[in-house]
Amino acid sequence: MFESIARFVVHRRWWVIAAWIVAAVLLVGFAPKFKVSTEQTDFLPAHYGSVQAFNLQAKAFPQAKGETAFIVATAENGKALTAEDQQKVTALATTLNGARIEGVNSVKSGPVSPNKMVQMLAVQFAGETGDPKVNDSVEALRASLARTGTPGLETEVTGSAAINADSQESFEKSDRITLLATVIVIFVLLIFTFRSIVAALLPICTVVLVMLVALSLIGTINKIFDLKADNMTQSLMPIVLFGIGTDYIVFLLFRYRERLRRGEDQKTAMVSAVQRVGQVIASAALAVVIAFCALILASLGMLRSMGPAMGIAVATTLVAALTLIPAIVSLLGPKVFWPSRNWKAEPEHRTAERLGRMIGARPGLVAAVAGLFLVALSVLALNFTPNFDMASAPKGTESARGLVAMSKGFPPGAQQVTQLYVTGERPVTDATVSAVSGKARTVKGIAEVSEPVFSADRQTALVEIQLANNPLSNTAMDAIAPLRSAVDAAAPSGTEALIGGQTAIMTDLQSSMERDYKVVFPIAGLLIAIVLGLLLRSIVAPVYLMISVVLSFLGTIGAAVLLFQTVKGYPGVLFFLPIIVYLFVVALGTDYNILMIARLREEAKAGYPPREGVARAFKQTAPTVASAGLILAGSFATFLLASADVMQEMGTSVAIGVLLSAFVMSMFLVPAVTVLLGHAAWWPGHGDQADPAPAPLVEHAPDQTPEYLN
Repeated sequence: MFESIARFVVHRRWWVIAAWIVAAVLLVGFAPKFKVSTEQTDFLPAHYGSVQAFNLQAKAFPQAKGETAFIVATAENGKALTAEDQQKVTALATTLNGARIEGVNSVKSGPVSPNKMVQMLAVQFAGETGDPKVNDSVEALRASLARTGTPGLETEVTGSAAINADSQESFEKSDRITLLATVIVIFVLLIFTFRSIVAALLPICTVVLVMLVALSLIGTINKIFDLKADNMTQSLMPIVLFGIGTDYIVFLLFRYRERLRRGEDQKTAMVSAVQRVGQVIASAALAVVIAFCALILASLGMLRSMGPAMGIAVATTLVAALTLIPAIVSLLGPKVFWPSRNWKAEPEHRTAERLGRMIGARPGLVAAVAGLFLVALSVLALNFTPNFDMASAPKGTESARGLVAMSKGFPPGAQQVTQLYVTGERPVTDATVSAVSGKARTVKGIAEVSEPVFSADRQTALVEIQLANNPLSNTAMDAIAPLRSAVDAAAPSGTEALIGGQTAIMTDLQSSMERDYKVVFPIAGLLIAIVLGLLLRSIVAPVYLMISVVLSFLGTIGAAVLLFQTVKGYPGVLFFLPIIVYLFVVALGTDYNILMIARLREEAKAGYPPREGVARAFKQTAPTVASAGLILAGSFATFLLASADVMQEMGTSVAIGVLLSAFVMSMFLVPAVTVLLGHAAWWPGHGDQADPAPAPLVEHAPDQTPEYLN
């Protein structure tokens, strides 16, 4: 099949290139755009309490609709606010309301802290969370504050709307930096790999075209199925496309160069390359797509949307790898390696050859060392502590400074209050609300409980609760379950008590993700194993390949725990890190396993015994795996340049995981175990046996072209 595809593409290469360009233009011009949502409740199922509370708020308190923020006022001298200072802050609210700032509905005078160190103003915006206009209104409010001036006082805008605006700006800045850095890293690594400017430019030019097509297709699918995309998907998408796309191009170019060295002309060499490596690329991409699309089974909307989006991106990259890239490379011919002439000579690969022979000579020792290394890291994963403080203000921003100022006078929970809603089919009484809120006061971890506010029909009462700890900390989240139990028990028959707010949302996100881990991981693993079984026509090989993948997964989590929790002293590791590692280490790391095991089978089918075959396979494949692994790891390592802590932690972890998958799992553990098992590795299909009547490949002189390619 892949030979037929290659013949078609090479024979009609101009048509294939034109088709991609036309498709990109049409899709970008007419397809729905890729849109991002920043509202966490968009990603949770409706049965969760925080979502029910969010929906109840919109119904019972429509006047409170709209994003909110705080203006935090403190004295410049660091002392307590005087009566005159407090009058200035109160007057500031009147001044800002009179300024009629676009998108700002109201600015109201807020409380003064008990120690008189801080006074707050409450700001309500016209737009909802995620509305770009709110971000503009935040900046307009800050500009108005700067113009107005408050002598002797310092003011910072913080709270939900300001944090979202600063986070959005931080992510956009990080996206620009990491995208540029990714392009530079890929270009430099490809220059080092092929000594060619053309080969280095090839993925940069083609992946941009693929990205335009993929993002348009994703936007269309999201609109049809009403899926939401988040900032993380938007940030990861270019890295995934450049990383995977470059990997597939590297796979293809290594084989293409190998066929050119055997004397084939530029068209025949491309057909031969696709014939041999096309199945590997297709199988690897299929495994990745399956792993991504298994996220459709997740209950968390963020994962349900990320899975298909990444799956579409990889599928589009696969089609490009089998059509667009062969068309361009067959058109360029050996010029794809310009200006280097090294492509003509077979490299010695002495290091790879020595390592391959070592694996063949001492497979047990190699397997033991590689396996024990991954097991040791995996043990550290047992200390994994999830950290949910990903929605905090980015460091160095005004919203972050405002939170620090607020903490001088208010409990940590004041920055993100938790809402208690008491509602019923009939008007709720003061006694009922008092009983429920009184019970809430007795729960450990609650700092303050406000007086109730009733809806117009008095069927719902809102009580704001300030937690004693950082609202996004594990300690604060631990208070949500007992709080819910307490208010549920106190609510009389015919009424219901709901807990909402950021802490409750993150608690429900944790429950949803824990459920998704138990469902998605096993199913995705089984589906990937089936793909490997069909590719290798074996039951044994997929078993130890999946075991190695699991060790690589756990080893990556363990390495992240060691680096961030132990060395850097973080309170925990990103709570969604396991799913990210699953996506970009397990799924993509399988690519390298497939490439290595397919070459091992190819050498076995050529008649070489396991120990000699692994030496030959390692010599040819290890440079490819090393180059692809470094490129993919380097792409994610660019996240270290991002200003967002979330992206730095995520990029570092994935880069480590890719390196473990490429340089420990695929290059040493898998080949060593394959040698140890020998013929049994391919049971029951025995795919290592030579074909009954192999058709010899006709070598062509460089100036000769087969008739079917003319």
